[in-house]
Amino acid sequence: MMLKTDGDMTNSEQQYIDLYNNYSDVIKANSAEELNSSRDEAFRHFMSMGFPSLKKEEYKYTDVQKSFAPDYGLNFKRIEIPTDPFEAFKCNVPNLSTLLYFVVNDLCYKDNPCMKDDNGIFLGSIKQAPEKVKQAFARLYTKNADVTTDAVTALNTALAQDAFMVYVPRGQRLNKTLQVINLLHSKIDLMVNRRLMIVLEEGAEATLLFCDHAMDSVKFLATQVTEIYCADNSHLDMYELEENHILCTRFSNTYVSVGADCTVSLNNITLYNGTTRNTLRVKLEGEHSEVTLNGCVIADKNQKVDNNTLIEHAVPNCTSNELYRYVIDDSAVGAFAGRILVQPGAQKTVSQETNANLCATKEARMYSQPMLEIYADDVKCSHGSTVGVLDENALFYMQQRGIPVDEARMLLKFAFISQVCEKIKLEPLRERLNYLVNKRFRGQLSKCTGCSLCK
Repeated sequence: MMLKTDGDMTNSEQQYIDLYNNYSDVIKANSAEELNSSRDEAFRHFMSMGFPSLKKEEYKYTDVQKSFAPDYGLNFKRIEIPTDPFEAFKCNVPNLSTLLYFVVNDLCYKDNPCMKDDNGIFLGSIKQAPEKVKQAFARLYTKNADVTTDAVTALNTALAQDAFMVYVPRGQRLNKTLQVINLLHSKIDLMVNRRLMIVLEEGAEATLLFCDHAMDSVKFLATQVTEIYCADNSHLDMYELEENHILCTRFSNTYVSVGADCTVSLNNITLYNGTTRNTLRVKLEGEHSEVTLNGCVIADKNQKVDNNTLIEHAVPNCTSNELYRYVIDDSAVGAFAGRILVQPGAQKTVSQETNANLCATKEARMYSQPMLEIYADDVKCSHGSTVGVLDENALFYMQQRGIPVDEARMLLKFAFISQVCEKIKLEPLRERLNYLVNKRFRGQLSKCTGCSLCK
């Protein structure tokens, strides 16, 4: 392995190298043992790669080095920050009964109702998991989250100290939606490194909702790596909703392995943020499976949202559908790169990818790059991309009927993005999201009843 020399390192990389060299013993001593096994190797790969520059194709729209350059605090000694998330966060989605868990920064909240039921289902920190679950975690950890190819994944693996584990054994089903609230809470600029693993064994089913919120108006840098393993005939419906603030920078890398006869739906919604980079890698490894990716982005001011996806069809007779829609306003920047890879022998693949974008101002920028890479000859694959502006004729028509121009613009943007919202299977969540999107377009950061987090 060729390591970069000090002369090759940027200040962004060097501070993390110095940090790890000085504090690796502290990190390991305050971590779940299962995460320590891959830590040093991941760090060596990080030193070898360094942060990607804008010249690297996969990161051409996100300046990683700039994002990691500031000097953030880190909580390696796992000091609990006084907070009661159950009291601070009373955000209710009407009629949606959930299993509610909190992750404060990158600490699983100590009073989470850790679930260990008689059927073998486990939800919670890997530190609290029974031995069988720990063995599954150790066997799968970093199997798909390749620390040799992505510097952010490697750095997260080197620094993460706990993991939230979702384990659903063979033939079992989560009777309620699991809702995990990721809270950023600090009085100083802070970096957090979250780790999640989701394991659905053969025939298992789960619906998951992850929500990101920032409690304080300081700078946050959050890295998150999620590994998802869906065994044969399993079914996963997962939603990620980001409602942070303009000072937050978030890097989320998700790796998904899909077995045979599975249905997997992954929905990513960015309602408010600072700088966001979402990387999603899905591999279809068993026949007769179907994967759906839906993405919804609303960005204004100087916000940046970059979604980079890959769906790899490694076997025949699988289907994938992908729809991402962006509304970009003011001087915001959006980017989408979606790649469908059909490997040799993956015959009878059916795949459709669509990226539709609306730039509401002349200053807004959107970069779209849908890609098909096909090495099989009996497939049905298509992709499409559009970038447009608000329909002036429609605006004129609505104003002629007494609708003020600002309201008309809002209604057109809402109608554009609602095509993604309509695909949400959970009806209470779908209705709530329509309400939040409406408020967002009106320039009002939505505040749910009793919630003290949204500013």
